[in-house]
Amino acid sequence: QVKLVESGGGLVQAGGSLRLSCAASGYTFSNYPMGWFRQAPGKEREFVAVITWNGSTTRYADSVKGRFTISRDNAENIASLQMNLLQPEDTGVYYCAQGRFGWGSSPDDYRYWGPGTQVTVSS
Repeated sequence: QVKLVESGGGLVQAGGSLRLSCAASGYTFSNYPMGWFRQAPGKEREFVAVITWNGSTTRYADSVKGRFTISRDNAENIASLQMNLLQPEDTGVYYCAQGRFGWGSSPDDYRYWGPGTQVTVSS
C-alpha cells in the first residue's frame, strides 16, 4: 500500500534552516506530483509547496516563496523541502502528500498523506 514518511523536523532558532524529507513507497513515485502542507495549532492545514512528477514545475505559497525549495529524487523515491530563514510563524506539523494530478494547492487535490513531522522555530 502507499506509504509516506516524513523526517527532518525539529527545533531551530529563527533564521535557521531545516531540510525535510519524505520517503515514499507502495506506488510508482515518478507518476505523481508531490506536495508539502503544514498545520499550526488551532489552524487549518495550509499549502506550502508542490512539485510536478518530473520536477519541471514547482509552486509555492507566498509566505514561503524565496525561502523554501521543494525537490524530488525519482530514483530514490524521496521528496524534499529545504527551508531557510525560518521564522516562528513557520512552526507547525509538516506533511507530505501524493498529488492526484497537476499542482493543486487544496488538500482535496491530494490523496495520500504522511503522519507529519514537527517543526518548531523559536524566536
